[in-house]
Amino acid sequence: MAGLKNDLHPRLPRTAFAFRGYNVTNLGRTPELLAHPVYGPVVEARLREAGQLCADVVKRSVDLVARVRAGRETTGLREYAEDVALIVAVEMAQVRILQEFFGITLPQAQFAFGYSLGECTALMAAGVYTMHDLLRVPLAMADDCAALANEVTLAVLISRGPVLDFDVVCRLCLEVSQEGHGVVAISSYLAPNSLLLMGQNGVLHGLTARVHDVFHGAVGVRPHKHRFPPLHTPIMWQRNIPNRTALALQTTPGGFRAPSPPILSMVTGDLSYQEFNSRELIHRWVDHPQRLWDVVYRVLAESIETVVHVGPNPNLLPAIFRRLSNNILSQANGRGLGSLGRRTIARLVRRPWLTRLLPSSAVLFRAPFIDHIILEDWLLERTAP
Repeated sequence: MAGLKNDLHPRLPRTAFAFRGYNVTNLGRTPELLAHPVYGPVVEARLREAGQLCADVVKRSVDLVARVRAGRETTGLREYAEDVALIVAVEMAQVRILQEFFGITLPQAQFAFGYSLGECTALMAAGVYTMHDLLRVPLAMADDCAALANEVTLAVLISRGPVLDFDVVCRLCLEVSQEGHGVVAISSYLAPNSLLLMGQNGVLHGLTARVHDVFHGAVGVRPHKHRFPPLHTPIMWQRNIPNRTALALQTTPGGFRAPSPPILSMVTGDLSYQEFNSRELIHRWVDHPQRLWDVVYRVLAESIETVVHVGPNPNLLPAIFRRLSNNILSQANGRGLGSLGRRTIARLVRRPWLTRLLPSSAVLFRAPFIDHIILEDWLLERTAP
């Protein structure tokens, strides 16, 4: 990861804003932002708004301000709805602080994107919906999402050799699911050699055996100890969450303007949001796998120089970029390309005309030269004007 830049303004035309999603830890440095003499009121206002909205929807007491001041992390899926409200509120507060105290607005960037819940926040931050209107939708589904997670396990399918064939793995998942013991599906396309899987009732074990047979032992399955709601999989059908989401969106105000800046969707891996198709894409977002690798590749192909990571303690997206960067540098050195020097490679990959003449994979060499800014760190290391 490159170091933080003192001034974002001149870099904004080649900047992308990345919004994080739900995780088992969601506070980050929010207690410091809330206690900040300048930023604190902005953070508190967003937390109170989201907390009250959450309480209204789930019909129980929610106090996000008290939770943040106490420095209390989540106690598990029982507080999933509260975590959703917290993450969105903090992301919206950070964007507001950038605008109010540093004169940096989201439309000045080249585009934005978000992983899982982060895509919904990106739509709010880009002016397609207000937080008050759109946040109601995932909050209304949150308790059912958490209930589905009780019988779901998560694992990462990793290839130590060949590129994973997405369609082959999809077929294997369908074969296991149709046996009737539980559904297993791809939740996220992390990279050409790794897929995030979710499965019910231990059926991931059955999938593991089939994967080994098909890929001849070159693929391993790494289970994850934590439980997550099975978003972006057909498991969501079991409580009619996609259709209920679509129904709720029909009467959600907003959604009749293109996002500013454009949003790179993980539903399609493309800049797909137009003036009035956001409801359709959010509907698909519920049960379609996240095309994370397609988005990462597009960031590299669009000559982005800076990625600003929004939200409390963003981890997945920075980790994906860091792993790719390390792999590229290791591969380059292994093939003797390291002698060209980082500056030489950087100059090569920053020439669009040359990139068009090189193989499409050449854009991957840009990964080590992208500057990554963790926004909460950037804000706390500066004194607002």
